[in-house]
Formats: sequence, C-alpha cells, structure tokens
Amino acid sequence: MKRHYLLASDFDQTLSFNDSGLVLSEMLGINSFGERVAALSQLNLVQQGAELAYLLAHDPDFRRVTRKDLLAVGRRVRLKRNVELLSRMLAQGIDGHRFDFYVISAAPEEVVLSALEGIVPADHVVGTRFQFQEDSGQIGSLLRVAAGYGKVAAVEEIRARHVVPRDQVIYVGDGQSDIPVMLHVNRGEGFTIAASEAREIAQIAKRTVISDDALSVLVPLLEEIAGFGPSQIRALFEDQGLVIQEWDRVRTDWLTIRDGAGDGVIRLDAAASA
Repeated sequence: MKRHYLLASDFDQTLSFNDSGLVLSEMLGINSFGERVAALSQLNLVQQGAELAYLLAHDPDFRRVTRKDLLAVGRRVRLKRNVELLSRMLAQGIDGHRFDFYVISAAPEEVVLSALEGIVPADHVVGTRFQFQEDSGQIGSLLRVAAGYGKVAAVEEIRARHVVPRDQVIYVGDGQSDIPVMLHVNRGEGFTIAASEAREIAQIAKRTVISDDALSVLVPLLEEIAGFGPSQIRALFEDQGLVIQEWDRVRTDWLTIRDGAGDGVIRLDAAASA
C-alpha cells in the first residue's frame, strides 16, 4: 500500500512570483498598495496575509472590484515554472507514496482558481471567499479568510476529510501568513518547507528551498520522506526531461551585533556551506 500524504501549499510567491494584490492594483490603477498593506500591518488590525481581503471588503478604491476583475488578475499572475508538472507528479505518486495536493491561499479564491485553471482541480483550492452583489458583481461581504489561523482550520478540515495522520501532512509557504499553520504542522510531527529565506519563516520550517521552479519542493520531500539520495533525485528529474543544473546547500546565520557603547548596530547575513 502507498503511504498517503497531504501536501498543502501557499500560492502567492510560493507557486507564483508576485503578490496577487499588487497585480490587482496595477491592473486597476490603484496606487499605494504597499503603503496600505504596511499601515494595516502596523495597526495589527487584521491577521498577517489578510490585508488584501480587508481592503477588498472595506477600502472604497478596492470595493469596486468585481468577480470578473479577480478572474482577470488570475490570468495575469506569473506562475513559477513546472507548477503543472508538480501537480501531475504528486497525483501520480512517487515511489510508494501518494499525495493529495491542495493550494491554500489568503488571495481571493477567484484569483487562484483562474491562475491554476487546468492545473489544480477547483475543489483542491481553498482561498479567501467573498459574496458578490447580484446587480453589480462587486464584492458584497467577506465569507472566509484563508490566512493565519484560517489556514490551520483549512488544513485540519482537509486532513479529516482524507483521514490523513498529522505526521503525514506537508506544508509549503513563504511568509508570515504561513507561520501559524507551519507551527501547527510541526507540532503534529509533519513536514514543513519554506520557499523563502525570510528569517521568520526559515527558522520555523524544517527545510528551506529557494528556486524559481515549483518542482524544487520535491527535493526535500524526496530526501526526508522517500529517502532518496542526490543521484536518485537527479535521475527522477531527468526522467521528466529536466536537469538540476545547480544545487547549493547553505546554512544561513542571522546576527545582530552592537558596538560596546550600544550606539551602532551591524547586521550580518552569513551563509556557510553545509
């Protein structure tokens, strides 16, 4: 029997290159998106990652957004390479292991569905959900936010549905919105992968992989779960017509060093070969 795993991934900057809110703002000509998000973060008014959902529900400039606008944004989102191949390989199973692949994102569900159409089944996408006004198609109310602890709830609901033990849950994410769910998965002895070197997330994840190719998350998965060695991993990629051209392992140390008087601060990011 194949061992059954749940693999859940964030969307923005994990499977894609850009933040959905930034793409939406540029498409509609709305200025100062970054400043608005930063202001909400400083106020601690909403959970990390839910800033776009709050703006869409309450900001006058964003409340005019329609469902058609969100679908159009999804078509503009630039995905990392080989997202479709990653989905297909996980669905097929690898060396006695089978995976249910889900995408859980704080981005509006319509954006993620549109971006991943034909790649990930619609019922395997969990995003922030809105109710739309029937007459104008504009956003009416906020029904669900898949950010922060909302991602924990989504993972648990999916895990219960598929009857997957907690230690057979894998989560991939890149930012502060993913911290609660990564801590939750780690507590259950599952496996977490960071797709970013951001200190907050890299210190929590069990492995970190930096690449512009979505297939890169298979490397720690194959090593830690399937027990593959480097030569086996390279062979698996070559079977798909791909070559791992560069593969560097580093350990990163973050230091804050003050001078004796406490006046100056020196920040160092030191990377050493592992």
